[in-house]
Amino acid sequence: MTSTQRGFVGLDLAWGTKARTGIAVVDDSGRLVRSGVVRTNDEIGEWLASNAGDVIVVAVDAPLIVPNDSGQRRCETEISRAFWRYKIGAHSSNRSRPQFDPPRAATLAERFGWAVDPASRGSVETPVCVEVYPHPAMVGLFGLAERILYKSGPTRADGFAQLVRELASIAELRLADSSRWAELTAIVADPRAGDLTRIEDELDAILCAHLAWLWHHRRDALQVYGSFEDGYIVAPPPPSSLPPLTRS
Repeated sequence: MTSTQRGFVGLDLAWGTKARTGIAVVDDSGRLVRSGVVRTNDEIGEWLASNAGDVIVVAVDAPLIVPNDSGQRRCETEISRAFWRYKIGAHSSNRSRPQFDPPRAATLAERFGWAVDPASRGSVETPVCVEVYPHPAMVGLFGLAERILYKSGPTRADGFAQLVRELASIAELRLADSSRWAELTAIVADPRAGDLTRIEDELDAILCAHLAWLWHHRRDALQVYGSFEDGYIVAPPPPSSLPPLTRS
């Protein structure tokens, strides 16, 4: 991607600089251009400079605005209420935890000159970074009855298989044209020990990049939970038909 092309970036951001951060970019048509894994903030900057063109929107799966000293942000409470039937609940972020004082995502936004106000849809002159959350995004985008179980557990491989099927259904990504996507799906089809963990962040980043594209091009497909002042999360609304209540 050249510097004259517009890029929409997904970051599955690790809280520290030693763990893997998934990163992906789609172009103005929504097509996946490149994806991969980085670790440090400098590596993120180098990857963006080489692959992202003119960044318009960055969708980051990590706390971005965390003003509260304790407890849970309002956006985490709101999104958990909206998606609890789908077995989704947000973790709590607050400034008592060193990794959120300040949040790494906020540090990156300041470094690269990204606005963080959800009132902005992003532009070449004023790129914007918004916080997203893949689990409710998948449920809302794909009309699922519950979250995809690919993070851990005995059905993890099945969850990954479902995840790649659902991502492949997003026409704008044009994943069939991506050589890297072919490599990722081959890994999911026949994973060796540790393979799924190594690609998990990259797959999440591809979804985040699509959310970044939606934020600019189809803003009505997404909604903001919380606020600029209190912290917010961007996600689609829940499916129009609710799943049946389950008892644990």
